[in-house]
Amino acid sequence: MPKLLIVDDEDKFRKMLTTRLEMRGYDVVDLDNGTDAIKTVRSDSDIDVVILDRKMPDMNGEEVLAGIREFRPALPVIMLTGHGSMRSAMETGKLEAYAYLEKPADLDHLIRTIESAIEDKVHAMARHEIAYVEKGSLWKWLKGSHNSRPGIILLGIIFFALITFTPAPDRLMSLLSWEKTGKVEQDLNAGYASYRGMHEDESIAEYYSRYSGMGNTVVNEEGNKVKEPLTPSQAAFKAKVMLGILIVAAMFWASGAVPIGITALAVGVFMYFFGILKPDDVAAAYAKDAVIFIFGVLAISNAITKTGLDRRIGLLLLGPAKTLPRLLFIFLPLFGMACSFVSEHALIAFVMPLFMMVYVSSIRAAGVKKDRALAVMFALSLCFAANCGGPGSPAAGGRNAIMLGILSDYGVAPSFGEWVAYGLPFVPVMGLVIAAYFFFMFRRKLVLKNINVSALVKEASDKIGPMNRNEYITAIVLVFLIILWITASDFLGMGGPVILCIVILNLFRILRWKDIAAIPWDVVALYASASALGKGLAVSGAALYLADSFISILPEFFRSGEGLAMATSIFTGIATNFMSDGATVSAIGPITIPMAKISGTHPWMVGFATAFASSFAHMMIIGTPNNAIAYTLAKDPATGEQLVRLSDFLKHGAAILVLSFAVLWLWAFFGYWRFIGF
Repeated sequence: MPKLLIVDDEDKFRKMLTTRLEMRGYDVVDLDNGTDAIKTVRSDSDIDVVILDRKMPDMNGEEVLAGIREFRPALPVIMLTGHGSMRSAMETGKLEAYAYLEKPADLDHLIRTIESAIEDKVHAMARHEIAYVEKGSLWKWLKGSHNSRPGIILLGIIFFALITFTPAPDRLMSLLSWEKTGKVEQDLNAGYASYRGMHEDESIAEYYSRYSGMGNTVVNEEGNKVKEPLTPSQAAFKAKVMLGILIVAAMFWASGAVPIGITALAVGVFMYFFGILKPDDVAAAYAKDAVIFIFGVLAISNAITKTGLDRRIGLLLLGPAKTLPRLLFIFLPLFGMACSFVSEHALIAFVMPLFMMVYVSSIRAAGVKKDRALAVMFALSLCFAANCGGPGSPAAGGRNAIMLGILSDYGVAPSFGEWVAYGLPFVPVMGLVIAAYFFFMFRRKLVLKNINVSALVKEASDKIGPMNRNEYITAIVLVFLIILWITASDFLGMGGPVILCIVILNLFRILRWKDIAAIPWDVVALYASASALGKGLAVSGAALYLADSFISILPEFFRSGEGLAMATSIFTGIATNFMSDGATVSAIGPITIPMAKISGTHPWMVGFATAFASSFAHMMIIGTPNNAIAYTLAKDPATGEQLVRLSDFLKHGAAILVLSFAVLWLWAFFGYWRFIGF
């Protein structure tokens, strides 16, 4: 039964409204002043909606609303007034009042507004990162909601305890205690990330102690305190801690048990308190060049969006699309390649509205109420093409930056140009495959088959006007950035050039500090924690153990070369549909690279397979922001109907996932990769 709070100083009106709402089944609390209302809101978390009078003697409605917002920012407030004015409505709007109704309001209209506010409360809580927990049972409490899932949190604690405090497997003990002989084909620890840094006759446990500064302080025969290396069992405990952190982080990222940024911080908390590395080394693991790179890319994306350059790029790409086949077979491959170098999230965010503009203009011109097939084709083809732009370059997304960081831990990171050589040829071919799928699947379902997209886009372009100074400067800086990535990443890294371009844009007053501060820092934290997680798994030997275990269960064909790359891509491609692409590479990347080294496969082959397949998040909207953006924007502007449904993603996304694997294996693994070589 929804609980309402009515705040009004007119006793007769308040009591009458309370009685009428109680007769409709509501639980109602009524108060006659704003001070008590704020106290009640603070202490009673069960209140679902506040009905607030604007004109009261002690505090006016705006002051009470401001007080409520301070403590319950997502609580819907319906403002009633007998003294309505446009100015007061505007003032109330600044404080996010849910609705503004004249007093006395029609009861049925008020009830419809209350029910609508209750439905919207969940979304409002999500916007303010407040957990929504259904009442009524222990199961509902355990299930929780996004960013607050007590059941998953408890399950994660149990898994961590089981992994950490159960006896170490014999194989893990063997790997950590095996002494290096220098004969790679004989050493069990040859796949260890720091194998090259180990001394002859030194085990992983001994090297880890020396590298991390960890060890046992003992008193020798002379009475002096000296440090001895960790024993294999002590080193195994730290490796198990890292395995536990990996499992818990993957669970939390996949399920949204806690906010992404909190999980990212929790990785560091565990590494600090269990002594995986010294404090300075944990901090250093969070601050790799890859983290600076993704931070900079997000900031540059803000500049592109702020200046309107994003719309120019989209309009330029849509120009040749005079018919639907041209839109599919020319635009999609070009769009995918653009997403290889510019944030696909930003490109989706400004091209998707253009697609919906084309959709709306087309159905209106044809006198048709709706063409859902056209909307689905527009949204999903655009979304999947953006996803498949991921392999094209390291700049395509944080997942690639994470893989670069992992490969750098093993001293084999490719340059920007080398990555492009192995990844970019995949993108246009996959774009054509996506175009062919949607062309043959939808051509008979479309109500509108002949659309001049180019003419509609030109009309939208004319409304924008000519490019201004800031757009030209941003375009020049963007080209300069790509040139630096291609030519100077070997000694400047990926982060150096992007920070330089941020400074340049700030000097021209295009990118201000508040724009930089507005980037999604939880994403930066995710990539930072991924770097730290990969470092801890690698140096402790946990990644070697996982790789060794995975290889041991694979059929012979899938243990090396293209077979291992295929197995890795399947595992990654499926996992990335249920957790973010960055989280997928964070969890899987530190495992797959040691697998490559153990099997004698070039790390690039398996590393690229992992990073590329993490772009195949086509089936679920939680897999990537691209899907969420396309789903959110694919609504009928007149009726608000959701034109693209979750079932559309699942059905067509599964088909595109299979086709993505086919193109990756046949065109890349067994095609041009063999020509390029490793």
